[in-house]
Amino acid sequence: MNFEDLNLNTPLRNALNDLGYIHPTSIQSKVFPIVMAGHDVIGIAQTGTGKTIAYLLPLLRMWTFSKDIHPQILILVPTRELVVQLEVELKKITTYISIRVCGVYGGTNIRNQAFSLQQGVDIIIGTPGRVLDLILNNHVKMKSIKRVVIDEVDEMLNLGFRAQINRVFDLLPIKRQNLMFSATMTEEVEKLIHTYFSNTKKVEAAPSGTPLEKIHQSAYYVPNFNTKLNLVTYFLNQDKFNKTLLFTKTKALADQIFDALKLRFEDRVGVIHSNKEQNYRFRSVNNFKSGEIHTLIATDIIARGIDIKDVSHVINFDIPETLEEYIHRIGRTGRADKEGRAISLITELDRENFELIDNNLTKKIEIDELPEEIIISDILTEDELPKINTKEIKLKITKIDSSTSAFHEKSAKNSKVNHRVSRREKMMTKYGKYQTRGQKKK
Repeated sequence: MNFEDLNLNTPLRNALNDLGYIHPTSIQSKVFPIVMAGHDVIGIAQTGTGKTIAYLLPLLRMWTFSKDIHPQILILVPTRELVVQLEVELKKITTYISIRVCGVYGGTNIRNQAFSLQQGVDIIIGTPGRVLDLILNNHVKMKSIKRVVIDEVDEMLNLGFRAQINRVFDLLPIKRQNLMFSATMTEEVEKLIHTYFSNTKKVEAAPSGTPLEKIHQSAYYVPNFNTKLNLVTYFLNQDKFNKTLLFTKTKALADQIFDALKLRFEDRVGVIHSNKEQNYRFRSVNNFKSGEIHTLIATDIIARGIDIKDVSHVINFDIPETLEEYIHRIGRTGRADKEGRAISLITELDRENFELIDNNLTKKIEIDELPEEIIISDILTEDELPKINTKEIKLKITKIDSSTSAFHEKSAKNSKVNHRVSRREKMMTKYGKYQTRGQKKK
């Protein structure tokens, strides 16, 4: 099937031709007719399957020009990076359409975003928290919303956005079309569907939790953190590792790896996580896209928030706790029908998570031997040092028998009780009547 076979208008066809898009992906060809028929849609699609275009095409095909300043379409995404990415994607595909788009997210001045919305907007792309703030502060009206998209919904729920999503949905018009896209179908996602969706059609582009076939997966058993750094250094010195994403679970560990690799590769390495300022995050991603840096260190949340072409390798410096997170990490490579490689580094601390993931994959991950050039470090981090279990010694407190011991209560006559006696009482005791000082002499 070609895009020409879909019921697209001329402006959309011309934009797709300019972008070099000829054949729709599986999710794109399946979703388009269902959305056009007016059904609510649940799209289960892996990262890199083209689900963004899958929902943008029918939304733009059904959009009609309006002089109304209030938006017709709302798209909710989990991160500010994904907001910016979607804005860029929309600008590309609406080259020949006069449509107003506004991206909103936290960490920036809400007044500037409110001003943009008040000038008139057709599509809002935003994170749930900031969208809710703008609605509750009367900066935008939802009465004209016809269609709502929730992208990466499983990640939004993992990040704790359930309350904000519920509140936003409660403020939307009852008559609307809902589109939801997720990599996995969890219990929380099903609850959300049951509450707000009706006349629903489910589209699954690939089995939920199945990694892309074009990604070669391998792993190395490594004794400790510093040996991991030596192995990563060995990889990054090879020319074929020209655009590498290195993932880790925590922000502190991401900074620690960055500090170590920066000493070895100077300005060719970058880091990005939620503690970094917004401009720093955008600059790091742009430098990675342009090739100014060849390695970008990121935490798991970024696996959902950026779309970078031609990532040659993904390195899992540690192993995520769930299969879903593993799939989202490795899904950054092997995109657009290109080959990709995903490498996992496993210590004893990672072994349990790795075995859980490997046992749930249809194809086992290859275990490779460490190259002979790798120096095995014997320096351990604080987390890797063996824990010394010291036995807690409880002291037995002996009870003292007051009848036989030298310690005893004072007798009544020797017991001292502090009692404040007023002057009036002293006079009564001394003279038998209350005495006054007499009148003051003038």
